Amino acid sequence: MRDPRIDRLADVLVNYSTEVKKNDVVLIRGPSVATPLIVSVFEAVVRAGGQPVLRVRIPETEEILCKLGEPHQLEYLYPGHKKDMEIVDCMITIVAEENTRSMASVEPAKQAAITKARKPMMDVWLKREAQSVEKRLRWVGTQFPCNASAQDAEMSLSEYADFVFKAGMLQMKDPTRAWKKLGEGQVRMCDFLDKAKELRCVAPGTDIRFAIEGRTWINCDGKNNFPDGEVFTGPIEDATEGDVHFSYPACFAGQEVHDVRLKFRHGKVVDASASKNEAFLHEMLEQDKGARVLGELAIGTNYAIQQFTKNTLFDEKIGGTFHLALGAGYPTTGSTNKSAIHWDMVCDLRNGGRIEVDGKEIAKSGKFNQASWPKPVARARR
Repeated sequence: MRDPRIDRLADVLVNYSTEVKKNDVVLIRGPSVATPLIVSVFEAVVRAGGQPVLRVRIPETEEILCKLGEPHQLEYLYPGHKKDMEIVDCMITIVAEENTRSMASVEPAKQAAITKARKPMMDVWLKREAQSVEKRLRWVGTQFPCNASAQDAEMSLSEYADFVFKAGMLQMKDPTRAWKKLGEGQVRMCDFLDKAKELRCVAPGTDIRFAIEGRTWINCDGKNNFPDGEVFTGPIEDATEGDVHFSYPACFAGQEVHDVRLKFRHGKVVDASASKNEAFLHEMLEQDKGARVLGELAIGTNYAIQQFTKNTLFDEKIGGTFHLALGAGYPTTGSTNKSAIHWDMVCDLRNGGRIEVDGKEIAKSGKFNQASWPKPVARARR
């Protein structure tokens, strides 16, 4: 019997996040380990009148390509994958792994080559993000509870499933209503931040300023990521100044980079260090001109997520944190930065950290000082 929460998740993804309509072409992407959710999403798309298109991947094949592929193979992009991005109306991506460390021994240069080869797909994706409502690609990504991710989070599979579904408020009678309510609070945050000129974040080892005047803040309420819970923008490309020490390992392409410290001058990373996998960090920073520039500045608002799980989908949403993404920015924010990467790194503000906007404190120790903005909930128990 299928877990009823899976069907509830599929319903939210299809009818709320992507709003599938009759005859919409819906690309469904995911690994074989996520079959129960893929099937449920497929069914929900059919019931909504859409045209489902499946792209099921087998993770072992990606490992084979990385370890055995020659440069001309690593640098190849099948034209059909780019075409998918150009023609589909909706895209639902499901993430799940049987082994999250399968790529850990792959040479960083090979991973960089594959990432660079996929840049045309990201370019199309970002371009469609900025198009009119009628032409915009409606997309969402989510996590299927699996053993590998549960192990990373140091939970049993049942505990991890509870964590995943509660983070998506799927235990509630009407999850869609709950997400709309969160979105209302985040809209008020965005309206305030849209008028700001500068944002500053301070925490142990971190004191960094971002110029944000004229940039647009985006309300993330379950439409693109699920679960969600953040507001973000693209900071002005040449105006980030200061130092940041990320609280948690920065996970990317199967690698964990620990104790990342970055120094920014005139918007560019001029010094970078890490206590583990520093060579990988430097390799990613060197792959193109935009990799050393920020494409995203975001504030986490999902207080149902309170623990680090080595999964960016959840970790960047932790209520009381902020995160930065090196590389490609979203044109909808006003960002002009282009890169083959988009790498999120999270900094915790819950132990005395603060956020200031134009010299005034708006959050301290992970809590906002505006009553109408998202609020902490009781700490989730493991």
